[in-house]
Amino acid sequence: MVNKIGIIGCGWLGLPLAESLVNGGFEVRGTTTSKNKMAVLEEKGIQPFQISISEKEINGAIHAFLSSIEVLIINIPPKLRGKGPKESYIDKIKLLYLAIKKSDVKNIIFASSTAVYGDAKGIVTEETKPLPTTASGIQLLQCENLLKNDNELNTIIIRFGGLIGPDRHPVTMLSGRQNLSNGDAPINLIHLDDCIGIIKTIIEHKHFNDVLNAVYPEHPTKKEYYTQAAIKRGLEPPTYHSTGKNLKLIQFCKIFLINNYHFHTPLN
Repeated sequence: MVNKIGIIGCGWLGLPLAESLVNGGFEVRGTTTSKNKMAVLEEKGIQPFQISISEKEINGAIHAFLSSIEVLIINIPPKLRGKGPKESYIDKIKLLYLAIKKSDVKNIIFASSTAVYGDAKGIVTEETKPLPTTASGIQLLQCENLLKNDNELNTIIIRFGGLIGPDRHPVTMLSGRQNLSNGDAPINLIHLDDCIGIIKTIIEHKHFNDVLNAVYPEHPTKKEYYTQAAIKRGLEPPTYHSTGKNLKLIQFCKIFLINNYHFHTPLN
């Protein structure tokens, strides 16, 4: 029975995940880079640690945080988009990896992304060779390989699709935009509730040493989905043009086979 869980990165996914695990009877440690957020974690029953990881150093009590952890969840987004200077994500994870190797942590859940598949076309499964094209996808794949190629660690990689949930939906940025491409492309999204459900299922069944795609099983076209999502929220729908066939559809072949997981929250 797993009792002690550590979550590196208590943000949009990490914080509600930690809260759900606490409610499930687990002892949970969580990290934040913000001093002000320490009290928020503590109020939710999460043992807080103020830890920040740069490409050159880790600030905070990382060794105390990792001590006696039975499952470590690494949930640090690359943040390589947008303007301004970018730190090397792989260098950050390498530093964390070195700290892990000095600890007794053996079981790791690494939150990755379907961005590692790059411009793959057609049906994409966990067996599809990753060929990332973006900076974040390239570095995520490097981090995946660093962790899963260490035979002393039991690492499961979860490649999440586009994340949606409370206060987070792509349609808010797409509303009113005209003549967008890939209107016939299928969506590859997943709701926060199912991100949490999949991670909890992995912990419950101690399923490690694997790679899983985590994408909701329904794949309407972008044109269809975002039009309806905009109308539902009272927003101006975006418009799309057609782009042909053989577009990327990501399947979740393993997650249904493993412990018969059923998705809970539709993408509405």
